[in-house]
Amino acid sequence: MRKIMAGLILVLGSMQVASSRGQSAKYPSLSEYMMTPEAEIALARSAAPENVSAHATVKILTASGYKVATHGDNGFVCLVMRGWGAPTFTPAQLRDLVYYAKLRAPICFNPVASRTVLPLQELRARLGLEGKTPDQIAEAVQAAYAKGELPRMEIVAFAYMFSADQDLGPGVGHWHPHMMVYTPYYENSMLGGNQPGVLPIVGDDAGTPFAVTVIPVDHNLAVKSQGK
Repeated sequence: MRKIMAGLILVLGSMQVASSRGQSAKYPSLSEYMMTPEAEIALARSAAPENVSAHATVKILTASGYKVATHGDNGFVCLVMRGWGAPTFTPAQLRDLVYYAKLRAPICFNPVASRTVLPLQELRARLGLEGKTPDQIAEAVQAAYAKGELPRMEIVAFAYMFSADQDLGPGVGHWHPHMMVYTPYYENSMLGGNQPGVLPIVGDDAGTPFAVTVIPVDHNLAVKSQGK
């Protein structure tokens, strides 16, 4: 529990760092967001246990968005999110993580999340690649969802984030292996009113179609990237 609380304190510190950048922040060079295909594939697969990731489709980032690097056969899709995957609704302080080019968040979506959450993350990435600001990304996502251009978030979906090599932002680093549970419109009150330091907790986009419940798992389950 102490490790979880420490992690959340670091997350709050990262929020303050991101917020301090404000509207004056500028995107670094695109090259700073990129990885070699081999390293990115290995890092993406580290998001989940091998029995999942070895059979998953893997996507890697290109200058025009995410593209399939290897095809899988189990319906899961693994990729490495960049800062554009930061919440576009709430908490607003995290939005400026789009400018943190070192952020690497390996994630492996289950089949439901591959159909529903993955298009959201791919849209966020494309908008970031176009140089859109955090608020512009948030507005575009809201508009796309309202128009039906994004799949409706109507059922629970899951994603693994077990990588030992993830970098979730300044002062946070690899934090804690955890599950992302996409729980549309959830608020913390629906989980019993949990407070920071007591998990599970709705950590991102509470009350929106994209609300995420974060559930940490044992550190011993962290997966080391084969590319490192």
